Amino acid sequence: MPLTPEAQAEIADARATPRPTLRAVSEGMEAHLYTAHPVLDHGFVRVIDYMGDDSAIVQAARVSYGAGTKHVSNDEGLIRYLMRHWHSTPFEMCEVKFHVKLPVFVARQWIRHRTANVNEYSARYSILDREFYIPAPENLAAQSTVNNQGRGAVLEGEEAARVLELLKSDAGRAYDNYEAMLSQDGQQGLARELARMNLPANIYTQWYWKVDLHNLFHFLRLRADAHAQYEIRVYAELMCKLVADWVPLAYAAFADYRMGGVNLSAKGLEVIRRRLAGEDVTQETSGMSKGEWREFEGVFG
Repeated sequence: MPLTPEAQAEIADARATPRPTLRAVSEGMEAHLYTAHPVLDHGFVRVIDYMGDDSAIVQAARVSYGAGTKHVSNDEGLIRYLMRHWHSTPFEMCEVKFHVKLPVFVARQWIRHRTANVNEYSARYSILDREFYIPAPENLAAQSTVNNQGRGAVLEGEEAARVLELLKSDAGRAYDNYEAMLSQDGQQGLARELARMNLPANIYTQWYWKVDLHNLFHFLRLRADAHAQYEIRVYAELMCKLVADWVPLAYAAFADYRMGGVNLSAKGLEVIRRRLAGEDVTQETSGMSKGEWREFEGVFG
């Protein structure tokens, strides 16, 4: 269960006591505030706080203090222009703080995105819960034969069952030993900061992660991509939905230009021009490496 009854009661209480404010409010994000959205088997994402909305991006770009004579269509056009031309500062005017519960190995990937403020649950002071990420059978896959970072065919039958049993038994045994080392029943008990070293990478941790919209978009572009590891991608995909409700105009531009768009190298652009002129261009005559050509053909055929 992602949240304890006590945590659920705390969330219900927070949502039941709204307060008036003069600051910009996103109705879409207000609907999500504090609510825990489940991810994986024990994880969740919830919005703790946010600042700004689509109008904050526009306001920063125009350095204005009111709506003036501008219309929503003008705002949308400006936001799309900013996204199209890789402007970043206006999007940094919006911020959001998430509470995330995630497996440690996912957290180690996530923390590579360093342009955020992070405060993680400390196993030096507290005892971690007996909660581990155990993949669903359809997510157990062999190593990819073409991508050193990816997965290949799904494991089946006895091999899948054996791997699942190993994951469960190893995690359980490690936690049993963790508790045994901490125990003060007839012994001093090992310090928490040392006992934690024995815990597996699939145990769950939690953190608060605060980030501005520009850097959040960068995170989502990489981690919500189909090539990202499944276990971090499901978090990013959920966060995409939250952001779409928070800043719909900005997210629509992001989805169009970043998630749905393609960046071309000078060589790639030249291949397109040569093909439009009727030339039959191959990898050998393109000037691209085999890897570049494979990615190019994956988009353009």
